[in-house]
Amino acid sequence: MSGEGIDRKNISAASARSHTRNTQGGSSFDYLNTILLVLFVGALAWVYQSIQPPPLKTVGSPGGAAVTAPRIKLRDGRYLAYKEHGVHRDEAKFKIIYIHGFDSSMLDSPFPYFLSPALVEELSIYTVSFDRPGYGESDHDPNRTPRSIALDVEELADGLGLGPNFYVVGLSMGGEITWACLKYIPHRLAGAALVAPAINYWWRNLPGDMTREAFSLMYPADQWSLRVAHYAPWLTYWWNTQKWFPISNVIAGNPIIFSRQDMEVLSKLGFVSPNRAYTRQQGEYESLHQDLNVGFSSWEFDPLDLKDPFPNKNGSVHLWHGDEDRFVPVKLQSYIASKLPWIRYHEISGSGHLLPLVEGMTDKIIKSLLVGE
Repeated sequence: MSGEGIDRKNISAASARSHTRNTQGGSSFDYLNTILLVLFVGALAWVYQSIQPPPLKTVGSPGGAAVTAPRIKLRDGRYLAYKEHGVHRDEAKFKIIYIHGFDSSMLDSPFPYFLSPALVEELSIYTVSFDRPGYGESDHDPNRTPRSIALDVEELADGLGLGPNFYVVGLSMGGEITWACLKYIPHRLAGAALVAPAINYWWRNLPGDMTREAFSLMYPADQWSLRVAHYAPWLTYWWNTQKWFPISNVIAGNPIIFSRQDMEVLSKLGFVSPNRAYTRQQGEYESLHQDLNVGFSSWEFDPLDLKDPFPNKNGSVHLWHGDEDRFVPVKLQSYIASKLPWIRYHEISGSGHLLPLVEGMTDKIIKSLLVGE
């Protein structure tokens, strides 16, 4: 056999071995890529499922809670639940809408428990509280903003026939909505009281150094909860339900957030959140998490830009705050009040966030608002 024939056989054999190795190597490589792709897709699916809130438990629907309270139908088809107290609205001289705070509901209004019946009769006071969207028995609003909730307040007043003017009183994050009422429906207000109103640390006119200092005084878990709500609202459900890091102390009900006086008040009353099941019955995402997203989003207005809603002195705006409030920093609150000279600022020494639950305080807040005492 010629040398040329031998060389061709050797080359052919070598080529076959090389092809076999490449085929085997390629098969292994493709197999590994497939495994990695499957794992990657699986991880994405797990992450997606983790950040998705559970289905809404709509009140009055199969699987949802029953409707037990009176409700008015809003112009967009949603229903708003409400609860009335005091003298009948048709006979009242003063008509007040109460706006509840975070993780709360219309059932937590202080008026039926802490506003003295004698004062109610003396001044002929009517009060109504309502469940904000997604809380209690009020339908959720997927597009809610501070403005939309202020307009809900106006529609509630019109639906109940409260007349051209009424008072609003907002506690904590209900106080944030009171700012929105002063912005969007000032022509409907006879007066307003903001009680320990929450502060959005991203309002543009707050001094950066003061805001950073106040923010740093919060517990790290609460700092991160607000950061997520502001910068990544699509993660609020995951963040406040995951088990790896501490979640919001407010949502968790951790007593470390209460001041000394707050704890004394709660101990005396014997409860912390008696209506929690009712408050969260549509799901924590629709109530708590969405509330955080709205309250700490990038607002389209800054309260420090507001003008006096009562330039003719036919009404007044009051801001009440305890100097030992651990929820909302008193330093920022007093700064806001100082920049709005038409605000009547009341700083209560030794008091915490639960100001209206202190004996006699609700009477003081209401008398100051209605008759100037």
